[in-house]
Amino acid sequence: MATRDYVKRGRGPKKATNSRRKNPPRSSFPVKWAIIAVMLVGALGYGLYFLASEPAPAQPKPVKQEVVKPKPKPVSKPKPQPKPKATLPPKPEEKWRYIEELENKEVKVETKKEQKPSRPYLMQCGAYRSMAQAEERKAMIAFQGLTSQIKISQGEKGSWHRVILGPYPQKRKAESDRNRLRRAGIEPCAIWFWE
Repeated sequence: MATRDYVKRGRGPKKATNSRRKNPPRSSFPVKWAIIAVMLVGALGYGLYFLASEPAPAQPKPVKQEVVKPKPKPVSKPKPQPKPKATLPPKPEEKWRYIEELENKEVKVETKKEQKPSRPYLMQCGAYRSMAQAEERKAMIAFQGLTSQIKISQGEKGSWHRVILGPYPQKRKAESDRNRLRRAGIEPCAIWFWE
């Protein structure tokens, strides 16, 4: 089979173009809107010119009437009486009840008594077939400042080396140590009742 040179073979025949007539490109300047704007500005200018050239309506001249002023009688000025000083009553002293109520008030908060579990908790951080793996996990836990034990349990499929921590009197303390180990990358650890 001969190899084909796709680069030098050239381009294929031109595809037939659409025979529809293309719309002429729109002009960039909107002539129609420019004509409308010029007409509006011209109409506004003509209106202002018409208002300015029209003379103002003539205002009727007021008829002067002679007003006879009576001669003023000499009036003696009365002595101004001194204004009485506005005396305000003394400011009442405000007595707030809530201040006394808050000083003498005691808030009683009911706290739930922590229930003591019937038995202590343990935390298991791995179960391994070989003692070497269990010792390695125990050493990693010891680097975190916690002490652990290795318990060997016999099952149907052989013996398991379980790495456990505890006993813990409260589950909260066990969870605290589990979080500490989790931050160090030692997981999974499960918390159960001590057997």
